[in-house]
Amino acid sequence: MLADDSVVVRKAKELCAAIVEHPDFALLQEQVESFLDDDSARLQYQSVQDRGEELHHKQHAGVKLTEAEVRDWESARDALLENGVARSFIEAKRQLEMLQETIGKYVGLTLELGRVPEPEDFSDGDGGCCGGHGHGGCGCSH
Repeated sequence: MLADDSVVVRKAKELCAAIVEHPDFALLQEQVESFLDDDSARLQYQSVQDRGEELHHKQHAGVKLTEAEVRDWESARDALLENGVARSFIEAKRQLEMLQETIGKYVGLTLELGRVPEPEDFSDGDGGCCGGHGHGGCGCSH
């Protein structure tokens, strides 16, 4: 099934080609490239990400965040979102992650169910383990 010339690999390559050829994908790529080419936007984004992770770790360690810390981070995040290049990158990244997640759900459910998933197989909201059907044997803990 995984040989380079197998029907499964050929279809996977066709899917990849369909993604790359889609006009929306080209736009998303342009947005990512614009961001990567903009040192200022990248540094601003990384700073907000780093500070957010720092605050998250503090909070999980049981340290109460001060209003000033939260306000400073929110202010930095708002400034980041005012940067058009960064905002477009964040949206492009979100859409690419959603695409990857959706394709992963289809493939995962196909392997779990032994058939092409139907819309109702995704009815648990996130297409989680076993498509919400609770089939034993797929490693579900619920």
